[in-house]
Amino acid sequence: MDDHTNDPTVDPPPSGQPTGWLERESHWEHGTLRRATVHGVRLFNVGDYHESHDCFELEWYNYGRGSTESAFLHGMVQVAAGAYKRHAFANDDGMRSLFETALQYLRGTPNDYYGVDVLEVRTVLTNALENPERIDDWRIRIDGERPTARSAEYEYVASLED
Repeated sequence: MDDHTNDPTVDPPPSGQPTGWLERESHWEHGTLRRATVHGVRLFNVGDYHESHDCFELEWYNYGRGSTESAFLHGMVQVAAGAYKRHAFANDDGMRSLFETALQYLRGTPNDYYGVDVLEVRTVLTNALENPERIDDWRIRIDGERPTARSAEYEYVASLED
């Protein structure tokens, strides 16, 4: 574990043992990755794609090229950017390009990575390449739910700018 990505204050998963949760040690392998992921997914789920992108992007910088952590976060950056292209600019070609890249990054990521239903993410992205409307009401599942943003998510994003 990298000490700079350790955060023992990050809550455990509500149930199960998703990839990234170290049951014997009772903490996330990379607590900061889990924190960024929870906030990024919640912001994505209310359509704040730019803020979601920022959560994933700034955490992505903590990991070296070739790591699963880097690939997952880079993929999620592309997911948020693609949704932003579609919804803010009606640019389906831009969305497709970003989603194709996201699929490449997410290819080897475990299906339950840090609680995210990565299999569903890959499926939705693949379907959106042919039918962009597929993402219009899509909400990402984490820990078996599709949570939405609270004030904590916006406070987290504001702290990233400091």
